Amino acid sequence: MKKILVPFLLSFTLIAHSQDTLKIMHYNLLNYGNYTAYCTSGNNNHENKDGWINTIISHELPDIFTVNEISNFEFYQNRILNSVLNTDGRTWYRRGTISNLAGSEIVNMFYYNSDKLILRSYEVVQSSTRDIDLFTLYCKTPGLEQGDTVYLNCIVAHLKAGNSGSDATLRAEMTSNAISYLNSYKNAGNYLMMGDFNTYTSSETCYQNLISLSAGDFRFFDPVNKPGNWANSSAFAPWHTQSVTSNSNGCQASGGMDDRFDHIMATAQIINGSKGLKYIQDSYHAVGQDGKHFNKSITDSPVNTSVPADVLAALFNNSDHLPVRLDLILTATAPGGISEQSVFRNAGIYMVNQGLARLFITTEAETQATVSMISITGQLLKTEIRQVSRGRNELNLDISGLTKGVYVIRLTDSAGQTASIKLVK
Repeated sequence: MKKILVPFLLSFTLIAHSQDTLKIMHYNLLNYGNYTAYCTSGNNNHENKDGWINTIISHELPDIFTVNEISNFEFYQNRILNSVLNTDGRTWYRRGTISNLAGSEIVNMFYYNSDKLILRSYEVVQSSTRDIDLFTLYCKTPGLEQGDTVYLNCIVAHLKAGNSGSDATLRAEMTSNAISYLNSYKNAGNYLMMGDFNTYTSSETCYQNLISLSAGDFRFFDPVNKPGNWANSSAFAPWHTQSVTSNSNGCQASGGMDDRFDHIMATAQIINGSKGLKYIQDSYHAVGQDGKHFNKSITDSPVNTSVPADVLAALFNNSDHLPVRLDLILTATAPGGISEQSVFRNAGIYMVNQGLARLFITTEAETQATVSMISITGQLLKTEIRQVSRGRNELNLDISGLTKGVYVIRLTDSAGQTASIKLVK
């Protein structure tokens, strides 16, 4: 892909005229089409679930819809596409491919809005217990005909369930395998990690594998920044996603809303919008979660008005999980960040706190880098000289003197080649 570095004021003008949003939603469908001794055709019939899922989709209209717990039989994967998504006048949804290397009875599936996105590739990033799937898409931007676009990578995971030590070990193995694969074979960029993680606390190893500095270019961030012991804690009531009911029908888990199992996480490039797609602040939420039903069914009193009554009923009946949702905004018609002609590669930046930002870059050769902070009006605010090594580098930037706003961090190597990345404080 050809990336063209343009003057910032010009690119900012383009942003104002090219904004579009992508609605991202993940949902554990609870054994859709997979009948067991406890989830039967009587209490979890896929035909009934079709109507409930349709009600939820019609309300949310996601551009990307990823799911866990769908039968490994293609019939059911196609049924969601043709009998749920592409109904009521909708014709734009397409689905991905699943290989199921792990041989599980339930798999993940990926659906997307083909009016906005094109699926470029699919691969399995790990296959222990259950596959973790990677779908790479690019946006249908105005510059597509000239070869410029914005890429989005969606990783869909369903980690091992259970609260035993052995279950936690398997979850850790799955995320460790995934991060290792990404660092070995993929370039940094716009990545989302979504799924039912079955995590009880953010201190669990599987979660730490995703958020720690050791993840390198593939360190993920919680968009709402809510670490803690999520299980059975009223402090996290607004973020709990399981269970929707206090009394099971035999298939659903019971106990009421008291676990944060389902997540959508993002790399720094998405949090800060440095590669053409940016997380929309405060868009992350669990659909149907009003924060007032800790250890209760979502249909108990007080009346849950977070979604229309028919959507609430569909969420209550279809699964024991709530969907999680966030929105991204397309901030440019092409990434516009790092030039192919520069020694710098795979740059990202994120806020550590209000006084410190961390810039991470990968370079093809050792060089002396001039790091400049520039205001939106083009005023040079600060310049530092840093020595960077070949490979990955992390540079701490003092931003305590900057007021809230948008800035450009410009990198200049020893040969005079430049590259720019955006910082939003």
